[in-house]
Amino acid sequence: MSKSPRRNDPDRRARILQATLDMLVEHGISHITHRKIAAAAGVSLGSMTYYFDGIESLLSEAFTRFAHHMSDDYRSRLEQAGNRDEACEAIVDMICGEKIATSYNLQVMYQLYAYANRNPELKIIMQDWMRRSQQVLETFFDPITARILDAFIEGMTLHYVTDRQPLSREDLSRMLAKIVG
Repeated sequence: MSKSPRRNDPDRRARILQATLDMLVEHGISHITHRKIAAAAGVSLGSMTYYFDGIESLLSEAFTRFAHHMSDDYRSRLEQAGNRDEACEAIVDMICGEKIATSYNLQVMYQLYAYANRNPELKIIMQDWMRRSQQVLETFFDPITARILDAFIEGMTLHYVTDRQPLSREDLSRMLAKIVG
């Protein structure tokens, strides 16, 4: 006789949130459903309503979790820098590297931007994420430069992933040198 599935699955909520992000990337925000997410997470459809009030709360929590994860990676990379020059090198690594500037991450980010544009209460997720990024940058740069760098990182990451001929590390370093003076 086989055992029945465990009722207490401590990873279920996290699997649902990860499956939500995966479905965003695979189908886009306008084509995800509870059913698709439940199937991808390997949970019953009833688990969706047990853990989340609806698709809005599910998306909000998934996006928040993603933004915090990205902020943690960002902070971790910049905390390794000992000075401004090393911080600039870390910024180039974030733009050109394979951990932060991935196609998957960018797809989730732009789904968040589009969704938050139609759901202004979710702009808080983006605003908090920007604030955390800028605070980390302020370890090495003044607040205005930190804000410019935050926008630069975001924009250049998109360019790096989508350009037919992305800028070289050297070109990005020269651009950063102009920004930071």
